[in-house]
Amino acid sequence: MVAVFAFAHEFWLSPQKFFYSVRETAHIRFQVGENFTGENWTGNRDKIQHLSHYTPSNEIIDLSPRLSEHKGDSLSLPLPEIGTHMVTFNSTNSFIQLEADKFNAYLMEDGMTEVLQYRKEHHELQDKGKEYYQRSVKTLLQVGDRLTDACTNPTGLPLDIIPEQNPYNLPADLTSEREGLLKMRFQVLFFGKPLENALVKIWYHPPGKPVQADDRRTNKKGWVTAERHPGPIMVSCVHMERSMTDTVANWQSYWGSLSFEYSHFFPGSAMK
Repeated sequence: MVAVFAFAHEFWLSPQKFFYSVRETAHIRFQVGENFTGENWTGNRDKIQHLSHYTPSNEIIDLSPRLSEHKGDSLSLPLPEIGTHMVTFNSTNSFIQLEADKFNAYLMEDGMTEVLQYRKEHHELQDKGKEYYQRSVKTLLQVGDRLTDACTNPTGLPLDIIPEQNPYNLPADLTSEREGLLKMRFQVLFFGKPLENALVKIWYHPPGKPVQADDRRTNKKGWVTAERHPGPIMVSCVHMERSMTDTVANWQSYWGSLSFEYSHFFPGSAMK
């Protein structure tokens, strides 16, 4: 898997924290790396297709002018409104070419068995992987104790990971949470349609332990269920399709992620 890590492809929005008081400012980094550990990207405004702020009052604000032309820029977002805020980002295409063994290892690591099967059936396992990729990511921020539900609706991102419920909703049974019995559900949409049999990774960092990931496959309706873990969470997924007409790349991939924090405490408490 060393070959895969040389091609770090997890990408997520990483605020300095997830719980805020009204009129605080969120500082959000664009992170790239592996195992929910990364560094700031090298992109800038030129890499943006969409960068939007979904406010608790149901406004959608274009944030792209807030990024500069400096590579590795981050986002500062004032939060003047109580409720659940969502920031979404869709990048332009980038191109990558990998040697055959690295490309095959990458496909295996991210569960894209159909692509591997295609390469096998078409005698391409020894061919380089030529790929366009774009990122479809979002993060959820909670201001105060008012919960709003824009985060449970589709956003129009090409690859959209949607929680069934607002993650900042207080569990009814904290005893079950302590026992690890609570579940969380997400739906994965690809251009608005449920994505079946996609590998979804739920990344979390238990206190005092290394980062861990639970792997799950979506069902026919694009739903995946996993255990709920307290602390920062990233849900990620990669989907790839054959490009039949492009003269540069053989494949087009979409990398999606959703970041937020599950807490034992209600927003506004000591977890802020």
